[in-house]
Order: sequence, then structure tokens, then C-alpha cells
Amino acid sequence: MRRAPTALSRLDHEREAALRDLDPLTLTKLWDNPCWLSFRLNFVAFRFNDPVYRWIETRYGLVRPEFVVLYAVGLKDGVAAKNIVSSSGLPKNTLSRAIQKLLQRRLLKRETDRDDLRSYVLRLTTAGRAIFEETMPLMLQRQSTMLSALNEAEQRQLCELMDKLVIASSTWPADLEQDVKQEEGTAE
Repeated sequence: MRRAPTALSRLDHEREAALRDLDPLTLTKLWDNPCWLSFRLNFVAFRFNDPVYRWIETRYGLVRPEFVVLYAVGLKDGVAAKNIVSSSGLPKNTLSRAIQKLLQRRLLKRETDRDDLRSYVLRLTTAGRAIFEETMPLMLQRQSTMLSALNEAEQRQLCELMDKLVIASSTWPADLEQDVKQEEGTAE
């Protein structure tokens, strides 16, 4: 089994002590896992997302897909629902229901797209914008806390490396069947 590039033996004593608090399966998934990148990305994302989404649901009554929509429109007012689908990774029907709930709660409004009169774009209402603005400091603080383990140069390097992965992702097969066929073709 291929280990992650960072072996436990290379960690300093402080990190080793912190890792003792993790359960054995998490340790195995982090360091003795051939799919180390996927697990680590998901592990870190979960550590960010879970507390944030729980807080937003408790405070504003918005479930994750609803906040995903609200956040997306907060970042780019006048965006089409199809763009939220493609950028979020959530199913179209899930986001459609979330959009309907946000429209009903008057946190979102739908307008005809000026560039394509057959299409609609989404905009935040004043109430929706208020929620977006109120949640942003908490999310920025959470991100800052997570990044505090890295110095400024490491943060920049992480950002650059993540940029490379994001840009390359357009070349990755969207369907696992393509990967299976490629694997079978090389095995012959």
C-alpha cells in the first residue's frame, strides 16, 4: 500500500501529540491510505463545512443547499441557477428545491436575464444580502483559524497548488467508466 508523502515518522513531537487524539481509523485514512489526497481534502473541508453549516442552520434556518445558493448569489449577483449547479457539485433537483425555498422566504429574487430574455438570473433581496454579510466574518474567521497552521509563504504555496488542481480538473474524466476503460486498455 502506498503511503501518503508525509509519513508520521517525519512529524515533530507537537504534531504527534495532537494526532494521538485522533481515532485509529482516521489516522489510517490520513497516513496509510493510497487515496490520501481525496481523504485529506474531504477531512479538511468537513472540518470547515460541518460547524459552519450547523451554525447557519441553527441561526437562520437554512439547510446546506439553501446556503450554498445564497452564498453563490452573494458572491456573484445575477447568476443563473445552472452556474450554481456546475460550481457546487450538488444535484440540479436539490438546488432547484433550495432556490424555491429561498424565493418563498424572500431571501432571493428571480429576474429575466438582460442578455438572454428566455433565461432567469438570481439576485439576493435585502434580507438575503443581510444573511450573506452576517455569515461572511464567521467563515473568514474559520478559514483564518484553519490557515494559521501555515506561515504566509505556505499559505501562498497551498493556494497555488490548489489552483493547479482546480485548473487541471477540467481534464479529468467526469465518469468513472472512462477511468475503468482506460485502466482495462492499459492492462491488455
